[in-house]
Amino acid sequence: MTHAAHDSQAEILDLDAEVLAEHIASIVAWLPVEASPRQIVDLGCGTGAGTLALLRHFPEAHVTAIDSSVDHLQRLREKAREDGVADRVHTVQADLDEAWPDLGEPDLVWASASVHHMADPDRTLRRVHDALAPGGLFAVVELADFPRFLPDDAPEDRPGLEERFRAATHRQLAEHLPHRGADWGPRLTAAGFTIEGERTITVHVEHSRSDAVGRYALAGLRRMRAATADALPVDDLTALDRLLDADGPHSILRRDDLAVRTERSVWAARRG
Repeated sequence: MTHAAHDSQAEILDLDAEVLAEHIASIVAWLPVEASPRQIVDLGCGTGAGTLALLRHFPEAHVTAIDSSVDHLQRLREKAREDGVADRVHTVQADLDEAWPDLGEPDLVWASASVHHMADPDRTLRRVHDALAPGGLFAVVELADFPRFLPDDAPEDRPGLEERFRAATHRQLAEHLPHRGADWGPRLTAAGFTIEGERTITVHVEHSRSDAVGRYALAGLRRMRAATADALPVDDLTALDRLLDADGPHSILRRDDLAVRTERSVWAARRG
């Protein structure tokens, strides 16, 4: 991945953390932990949304945050310093499709939007199971779908544009990320876990509740456009580019009808 792509992904991860902070905190609070965990591993931690939410909720815990991106880990360390929790975070750069680092014996492993990226996710689930302390918990959090931002009848000149755009992205991602959208419950059971909880959280954040919604929509749609430009008709691309021109009169940043609409699915699995 190029440095520019890493910057783009980091921006989206940071905006995701800002806009969906309440939802992430509610997932952490819901986890059926038997005792407040002391040792936590965040697999595929990105820029730290999960790590920081876990540290806030479990004030005695230390987190080992693992990601393949040096840039993401650097951003996480900066955020940890800003939050005053740098001494409770240990970052590890590793490609989890290759040799795994020593995870110790964590009480809780958190994997948000990361398991579906693994080349062999079933092997990943077994590795987590074997690393966890007896009775430890594995939390798998997955976005059910890309967030929607625009009303269904928008934009005015090309209604339904976002849905067509998303469909093209889905087709392309199905080839590269075949495990995206999987039901992880049976696969966790097959890896030796007992499912202790499962829930789906509906996310709906209006533009009026967060001024980051517009920036989140702009960054997310720009990234999707870069991935699917060849699959869209010219009229749709033209309309999309008007929305993505941050300084233009039709910029998505000028709209007051935006919202972040998506779902997050969560599985809490216990090692016996």
